[in-house]
Amino acid sequence: MRAQIKISLKKDVLDPQGRAIKKALHQLGFSEISEVRQGKYFEVDIDDSLELMASKVVERMCQQLLANPVVETYSYELVD
Repeated sequence: MRAQIKISLKKDVLDPQGRAIKKALHQLGFSEISEVRQGKYFEVDIDDSLELMASKVVERMCQQLLANPVVETYSYELVD
């Protein structure tokens, strides 16, 4: 089973990297861009075919290592 994990900054957290990307996009002529928020994406293969067990593994990974719960949120999807 594969977990597709998306991690992003919480809405009220300042995103200087997103702001820098937005500025660069404007300089390249993409003036219609109004907001950029950067994040992280992971694909993790899990050696467990049971969705419930795989979900528990992903939750633990995100809470213990991949995401900083103080400033980030995460979501994931399990696919075969």
